Amino acid sequence: MLTKAELPACPVATTVGFIGNKWKLLVLRNLLVGPYRFGELRKTIPGISQKVLTDNLRSLEKDGIIVRTVFAEVPPRVEYKLSELGETMRPIISAMEKWGLDYQKLINKSPD
Repeated sequence: MLTKAELPACPVATTVGFIGNKWKLLVLRNLLVGPYRFGELRKTIPGISQKVLTDNLRSLEKDGIIVRTVFAEVPPRVEYKLSELGETMRPIISAMEKWGLDYQKLINKSPD
């Protein structure tokens, strides 16, 4: 988590700083549904490499947006889910989804 001194003055910049990039948005979109394992996440995000997914998961965990749980099983199982803070991003992602759907409808109505 950022300290008070590290936060940008602009609240939109603060939000963008946590979301960061398209990959984080797609991870968050998936985790809104429920917990995912690493392999499941990778399969549902076309084009993401293992390294990029790992880096983004680590960043989201460091920022307190997601929780990583390791289960003491053989073979080991790791799940990622939204933290309490991550759940507060639900309305942001939902608003983005609604805007995207509305835009897709608009484009589909316009003549080519």
